Amino acid sequence: MIRENQQMLNRLHVLSDGVVLYVSLPIAFWIRFYLLSGGVVSVPLADYLALGVLLTIAQLFTYAAFGLYQSFRKARLRQELERLWLASALVMAVLLSFLFVQHYIDFSRLTLVIWFFLSTGVLSFKRVALRRVLRHFRQMGYNQKHVLIIGGDEMAQAYWETVRADRELGYAAMGYVSAYPEKRMDGLRRLGGYEQLGRILDQRRPDEAVCAIAPEDYGRMPEIIAECEKSGTKLSIIPFYAKYMSSNPQFDELEGIPLLNFRRIPLDNWANAFCKRAMDIAGSLALILLTSPVMLLCAVGVKLSSPGPVIFKQERVGRNKKRFYMYKFRSMRVNSGEKTGWSKNHDDRKTWFGAFLRKCSLDELPQFFNVLKGDMSLVGPRPEIPYYVEQFKEDVPLYMVKHQVRPGITGWAQVNGLRGDTSIKARVEHDVYYIEHWSLLFDIEILLTTVFRGKFVNSEALN
Repeated sequence: MIRENQQMLNRLHVLSDGVVLYVSLPIAFWIRFYLLSGGVVSVPLADYLALGVLLTIAQLFTYAAFGLYQSFRKARLRQELERLWLASALVMAVLLSFLFVQHYIDFSRLTLVIWFFLSTGVLSFKRVALRRVLRHFRQMGYNQKHVLIIGGDEMAQAYWETVRADRELGYAAMGYVSAYPEKRMDGLRRLGGYEQLGRILDQRRPDEAVCAIAPEDYGRMPEIIAECEKSGTKLSIIPFYAKYMSSNPQFDELEGIPLLNFRRIPLDNWANAFCKRAMDIAGSLALILLTSPVMLLCAVGVKLSSPGPVIFKQERVGRNKKRFYMYKFRSMRVNSGEKTGWSKNHDDRKTWFGAFLRKCSLDELPQFFNVLKGDMSLVGPRPEIPYYVEQFKEDVPLYMVKHQVRPGITGWAQVNGLRGDTSIKARVEHDVYYIEHWSLLFDIEILLTTVFRGKFVNSEALN
């Protein structure tokens, strides 16, 4: 079954990583001293090969400590690559520090840097290729993880529909166990009730059991856990309140009592918040300088196109529900719907120059000053005006979660096409995902996607 396949795959994974790490060092040596000019060999290749053995062992242990040899069936490629580069950078930093302290200055630091980028780059490519190959085989029905679903309620049904719809995940449900024969799961066979769970586990021998029972059945949980433990079956639990939880919750501990933190927000960590704020300050300053000629031309165009102020200021709701004034180049004639209006793609109140600004997203440029002030971030959920916040918080689940971080000029929702007059619910789902999975690399990915697609966001509110 999948256990044996996973063990074999992991062994091949570790072995191939080791080969790449070790072979990359003599290649880096050749690049440094024979391909590039100006290199003088002061340490023989044999010494680099001996160092390569230690580096390979250290890297493999570090990769294992970072969880890179666990199953990534449920994780995204970006998360795996982030761990890979972070683990490689850690070993590289320790190596350079050790060589400096021990005065092994004869080793070429450029050779080691070439080795770092060469080996980590090849390993990244290998992981991308491996995922594509596994995806192909899973779509064909191979490398499947056979699961038994325990429960027949709403969350069990949601799990079954998810794994059935996406064959690339490689999950195959062999059936479900439920106390309610009348509650059928479409396309899946009921194997029995909770009383038969032990027998079913022994006969079917699933790779994993997924428990998603209804609230009224939670008294059976000790029995279910005991049967899975007795049969040696890995058990995953989807609580009945899962739809209210973060996709990445955090467990704390109080004198041996586990505490479930419903919503883990990486930016609550002061180091993460400091890094993001530093990037915002540096990025906004650089962008203000780079775009200042364009902003000057935009200001002249706005002034000549219609009477009124050049900069449109509108009250928005930001982090911790604090209100602030967001700046934009005015793209409409002065009107009375500024506080509650909602713009559409075709609006008679736009000036000809304002339509051009919006089409090119140039009306958003003054928001770099909002970022510099600290009201906004380069990346984050788009802020709404107070009028709509009061409406959406009652009607849209998890809407207020977006106010736990600074709003942004661009965001995960916007680069996925959720701009302008689009679904608020879908936007919030993307915003919450961004908040719960934030990282600097994620921000950079969103910024690069924004630049290459050539747009920030469409203007949502009338101005």
